[in-house]
Amino acid sequence: MDRKIGKRIVAIAALLLGASTANTALAAEGAPHWGYHGAEGAEKWGDLSKDFATCKLGKEQSPIDIKSKEVEKAKLDKIVFNYQPSKLNIANNGHTIQLDYDKGSSITLGKDRYELLQFHFHTPSEEEIDGKEFDLVAHLVHKSADGKLAVVAVLFDRGEENKALKAYWDKLPRESGETRALPKSQINAADMLPASRDYYTFKGSLTTPPCSENVRWLVLKNPVTVSKDQTTSFRKIYPLNNRPVQALNGRKVQVGGD
Repeated sequence: MDRKIGKRIVAIAALLLGASTANTALAAEGAPHWGYHGAEGAEKWGDLSKDFATCKLGKEQSPIDIKSKEVEKAKLDKIVFNYQPSKLNIANNGHTIQLDYDKGSSITLGKDRYELLQFHFHTPSEEEIDGKEFDLVAHLVHKSADGKLAVVAVLFDRGEENKALKAYWDKLPRESGETRALPKSQINAADMLPASRDYYTFKGSLTTPPCSENVRWLVLKNPVTVSKDQTTSFRKIYPLNNRPVQALNGRKVQVGGD
């Protein structure tokens, strides 16, 4: 626990010294400004606007600390990934680096199909497993035809350079509001996935305001690697952009997959 607190203090200090652009978040016209520290930090989101009340009052909030010895083993549908290449569209939205994805890629769980809309990153990871924070997490956001959300979380642990990230990591826009469209460059989100598709699943929420609930979370059990240099490059833009873990409030976390 002390190690986590120390990491947060260092990250917040870097933010206060101006090492991050997170404090210049883009917001929709009339929407309150929010961030990850100070008076606009995650603990205050629910007080910034009545539209953000769920951040404080919700009972199925994300992220969570997944305790592997307490999860419920269940026969779950495999996640069928149908990811196709997409042109490279990168945006610094003031809170994270987001890559918008071309139409036509999806996941399927049983009879449910969800279209991949975008993926983005948080550091350290928002999800924890047995109290462990990972260097980075990618959230792949999907939406069904009837408007339901499913988010696949890919955890990144310190190790070898990640080849999937390398394809565009030097192109990350550093300034809030900056976008880069590179139609001649292609990426495939499938390249980020671990070989094993085993996963934890639970009912949760968006991890940013307005913290809307009824989100289907699919956290892949096995992390992929990210190098120290790759993590450092991201943290030069966003030293800390993760919401702390939230109370489980009696929810069940199930495990299944391959």
